[in-house]
Amino acid sequence: MLEGFADEILVGGRWRPGSGAVVETRSPATGEVLARLRGAGPADVDEAVRAGAAAAADPAWRDVPPHERARYLVRIADLIAERADDLAALQTADTGKSINETRALVASAQGTFRYFAGALETLEDALTPPRGPYLTMSVHEPIGVVGAITPWNSPIASDAQKIAPALAAGNAVVLKPAEWTPLVSLALGRLICDAGLPPGLLSVLAGPGRIVGDAIVRHPGVGKVSFTGGTSTGRTIGAAAAEKIMPVSLELGGKSPTIVFPDADREQALAGLLFGIFSSSGQSCIAGSRVFVHASIYDEVLDELVARAGKLRVGPGTDPATQVAPMVAHAHRDKVAAMVDRAVADGARLRCGGRIPEGGEYAEGAYYLPTILDGVPNGAAICQEEIFGPVLVALPFEDEEDLVAQANDTVYGLACGIWTADYRRAWRVARRIDAGTVWINTYKQFSISTPFGGFKESGLGREKGREGIRAYMRQKSLYWGLDENPLPWAT
Repeated sequence: MLEGFADEILVGGRWRPGSGAVVETRSPATGEVLARLRGAGPADVDEAVRAGAAAAADPAWRDVPPHERARYLVRIADLIAERADDLAALQTADTGKSINETRALVASAQGTFRYFAGALETLEDALTPPRGPYLTMSVHEPIGVVGAITPWNSPIASDAQKIAPALAAGNAVVLKPAEWTPLVSLALGRLICDAGLPPGLLSVLAGPGRIVGDAIVRHPGVGKVSFTGGTSTGRTIGAAAAEKIMPVSLELGGKSPTIVFPDADREQALAGLLFGIFSSSGQSCIAGSRVFVHASIYDEVLDELVARAGKLRVGPGTDPATQVAPMVAHAHRDKVAAMVDRAVADGARLRCGGRIPEGGEYAEGAYYLPTILDGVPNGAAICQEEIFGPVLVALPFEDEEDLVAQANDTVYGLACGIWTADYRRAWRVARRIDAGTVWINTYKQFSISTPFGGFKESGLGREKGREGIRAYMRQKSLYWGLDENPLPWAT
């Protein structure tokens, strides 16, 4: 068990055990229990939402000028910087991720709070052109209470991308972290309390999504839900939101294509393909899990990919040399392994990996070797279903028309990577691919200032960027009459 970790959740400004079932979190590297805590139940959700509504309506928060509200965000960012090492180590313990990645995620969270503090300082409403003897204005106001539901694959960064703009907009936030990985989200909650945020504006409710998440989505006091996770859950949330006539932001699954043209810089492309699928152990919504290589170079590119994938360092996240860390849980690892086994049984050719490593440090962990498959058409299940693991499927293409047709032949539309030296071709193909983000001669690079989201079943709405604050606000129009004469209709 982690020393010094209290078994409490944050409910409406109070740290206490929840009223729900026990949440147990285990180390993906060793299988040992890290912490047990009493999770939230529906009654805790109700308390958190009511406390959040009261805190958001309190003049002590409601009437704080934007530049003063921004100071809270800066203080939070400063505390994240002070506690960065501890936060990264906690996230590595809880998620299994490599320490290098969790340090980057903590830095991302810090940068997110700083960015939205700066954006809030300069955010403006508008005087709109009048069409008569009146002055017209467009203003934005807080929604009230926002539900934020975040995934297990990048907790602190995802938490920050929802909490920071929602607080900047003047809301209260009820955060539901993933059941498997609640520890760093709870630590972030304590940090935010230490930064002096008024009580009640943030709750952190650990527990299962089917209970806690569902209660948040359906609570009449929640005015918006922002969700990052699987498409099937997103569809359920969308249906519940439709019943409430409530706005939602949904960042969902992906089956992202990466594309290699014959004129690509070979070294850059190979490094980008490996990073795009095998970093984070493939547990990323934007993982480049389908690679399309031009037929003229297909065999040599694939052979080199296989050779390099076999040399990637698989090990515990605590080792800075590790490139492929354990997966988040044994149950998830086994699900990924079963998908690969089924694909091979259905005719896919296994080029490397496809098994659980044995012995030594791998014995107790949720490890799976980097895996590359080919020999299947794009319509095969392994090419269409999100695997969320270190599994790459390779496919050849003949020309741009063939490529675009195959790349877009999926229910998803989250991301894409293109490797080519021809800027005209890059522009042409990028505009034809159905994806919310397209990387050209790079992959998995992010900026908090650049909006992010998906097409089709990959999601609805956008996060990040200056408009990321507006996504947590309601727009209102004001008309100021300037005519001293009464309205002619009534005279």
